Amino acid sequence: MFAIIKDIHNIVRWLVLLAGLWAVVRAWSGLLVRREWRKADRLAGLLFGGALDLQLLLGVILYFISPLVRVAFQDFGAAMGAAGLRFFALEHVIFTILAIMVVHLGSISTRKAPTTRTRFARAALLFTLALVLLFVGIPWPWLAVGRPWLPGF
Repeated sequence: MFAIIKDIHNIVRWLVLLAGLWAVVRAWSGLLVRREWRKADRLAGLLFGGALDLQLLLGVILYFISPLVRVAFQDFGAAMGAAGLRFFALEHVIFTILAIMVVHLGSISTRKAPTTRTRFARAALLFTLALVLLFVGIPWPWLAVGRPWLPGF
């Protein structure tokens, strides 16, 4: 069960990153070109947030069934001294939750923005920040705590 959910979580990572890149590109291009806010701009932000929500759901399930996290909570003080345990028990979770909060703040703030330019500026800033937080919080293959690009690779 753990391996299957972990593999799905790994695959959904790419959907999140693609949705995030799409939202960031739409926001920055709209801001720089000064075009009108379109339905596709709002959809990009909603898709980014929805993909992150799905990733959060999978991550919460993993958090409670992960043998790595279980080991970390047996001696949390010692786990904070071990990079791999600390990353998955704390850092990965914190960066992801912060990114989710920022994306949802971006979606909400664009709806309440008084002008199109303000909408794009808020979306560009907040979606870019969320994407940076995600890039920092992902266990990339080249890190000591890394995971493969895709399951089985």
